[in-house]
Amino acid sequence: MPQVFKVGSYVVYFWLNEGKPLEPVHVHVNMGIPSNDATKIWLTKTGKTLLCNNNSRIPANKLRIIMEVIEARHRDIAKRWVEKFGQISFYC
Repeated sequence: MPQVFKVGSYVVYFWLNEGKPLEPVHVHVNMGIPSNDATKIWLTKTGKTLLCNNNSRIPANKLRIIMEVIEARHRDIAKRWVEKFGQISFYC
């Protein structure tokens, strides 16, 4: 799983297989190491985030901070997505 960055002890990453057709740009977040029950966060065209699920049960206050960091790094994430998958689309 390509790690994009870390926020404290939380890893923000992509899965190598993001579906066929390729899903819209998003990241997975989990404490420590990648996991199948990770939290999934979509990126929007406007640079905001949208919580898809919080399967890893990140506490609300920490999740808010993580989502703020993801929004602040939106361009970097989108660039890395294109580098990894060769294309990009947005959920909304």
